[in-house]
Amino acid sequence: MSFKTISVIGLGYIGLPTAAMFASRKIKVIGVDVNKNAVDIINKGQIHIIEPELDIIVHAAVTEGYLKATSKPEPADAFLIAVPTPFKSSELTSDFVPDLSFIEAACKSIATVLKPGDLVILESTSPVGATEKVASWLSEERTDLTFPQQAGHEADVNIAHCPERVLPGHVVRELVANDRVIGGMTARCSERAQELYKAFVEGECVLTNVRTAELAKLTENASRDVSIAFANELSLICDKIGVDVWELIRLANRHPRVNILQPGPGVGGHCIAVDPWFIVSESPRESRLIKTARLVNDSKPTWVIDKVKLAIAELMQQYPSKTTRDISIACYGLTFKPDIDDLRESPAFQIAKNLTEYHSGLIYCVEPNIKELPESLSTAELVNANTALERADVHLMLVDHSEFKSMKVEKEFLIDTKGIWI
Repeated sequence: MSFKTISVIGLGYIGLPTAAMFASRKIKVIGVDVNKNAVDIINKGQIHIIEPELDIIVHAAVTEGYLKATSKPEPADAFLIAVPTPFKSSELTSDFVPDLSFIEAACKSIATVLKPGDLVILESTSPVGATEKVASWLSEERTDLTFPQQAGHEADVNIAHCPERVLPGHVVRELVANDRVIGGMTARCSERAQELYKAFVEGECVLTNVRTAELAKLTENASRDVSIAFANELSLICDKIGVDVWELIRLANRHPRVNILQPGPGVGGHCIAVDPWFIVSESPRESRLIKTARLVNDSKPTWVIDKVKLAIAELMQQYPSKTTRDISIACYGLTFKPDIDDLRESPAFQIAKNLTEYHSGLIYCVEPNIKELPESLSTAELVNANTALERADVHLMLVDHSEFKSMKVEKEFLIDTKGIWI
C-alpha cells in the first residue's frame, strides 16, 4: 500500500476505532485530538470511550508502536477528518443548520503539514457541499499546492468523502464488515481513498461522486428518522383512543410487506437526530416530509414528560397527604440507545434533565453504562435498578438496556416508553 503513515483528526467514537483498525494492520497511525485527557489516556494504551473490543485493539496498537496520539498534526500520507458536525439554530428560520466550524478548524490545523501526494478524507457526516468546502479551505491555506477543484486528477492533494456508517456498540465489527460509500472530487481521488480503506475493510468499497456520497449518509439516517416518526406518531394516536400500540404494531407487522419500527421517547445520537436537518437546511421547500418527521420525533420527549406529570397528579389524588416534594421519580436509562454509554442528543437524558428542573422531589437515574452523572444532572441520584424500584413512586422506562429486559416490573405508576415492562 502506498500509504505508510495515516493521521486521524478527532479521536472520538468514530475516529479512535478507525485509527485503531488501521494500526491493527501494522500501519503507522497518528491520532490527533484537542482533548489532552483523551490523548494522554490513549498513549497509555487505554480508551476514553466505551466500545466492546476496542480497548484490546488500542492497547496492542500502542504497545507495538503503531498508534500514538498527539494534540498537534504531524506529516502523514493520508488525513482522515472525523470531528463533530453538530447543528445550530438558523438566524433566518426556526430550523437548524449544520455547524462546520470543527471541520474548518481541522482543515486549518492539517494544512501546515500537507505535501504533494497526500490524501484528505472527510469522514464526518456532513451536508452536501462540505467536502468541496474542505478543498476550498485547504487551498486558501496552502496556495503553493494544487487541489482537485483547480487541477482535477493532476492535483497535488486528493480529496474525498467517506462517511462512517456503524452502529455504536458494534463499531469494531462493522468498520471491517460494512460496505463503504466513497466519493472523490475526481475519479483519482475515489480510487486512492478506496486503496486506503481496503487496508482493513472487508465489505465492498463502492465508488461514486462526492456529493452523492455526502447525501447517501444523510439519506440513510433521514429514512430511519421518518420510519421512527411513524411509530412515534402511532403511539400518540393509540394513547388518545385507548389502543395498545405494542399489540397494534405486532399485528400490523404480520403483513408480509409491513415492518413498523418500535416507538420510544424520541430519537437521539449524533446521526439520526442530526443528519436530516442537513438535508432540510439545503432544500427546505422540497424536504417537507423529512422536516415533519424531525418535528414529530423532537416533540416526543414533551409528550413523555406530560405523561409523568399526569402520573404525579393521579398519585397525589390517591394519596392526598403527599406533596410533589414527597414524590420521587425513577428514570431507567439515559443513553440514546441500549447498551452504550453515549449520551449525545439523547432524548432520555433530556427528559431526565427536564424533570430535575421541573420536579421538586427526588429524581433517581438508573444507567448501568456510566459511573457518574454529568454536572447537568447533579441534583439527581445515580442508583441501581433495584434501589430505584424500591424507593421511587413513579417509574419511567426510557432505554431498553439488556439488564432491564430481564426484569419483571409491575408498578402502578409506570410509564414505559419502550414497551418492555407492559
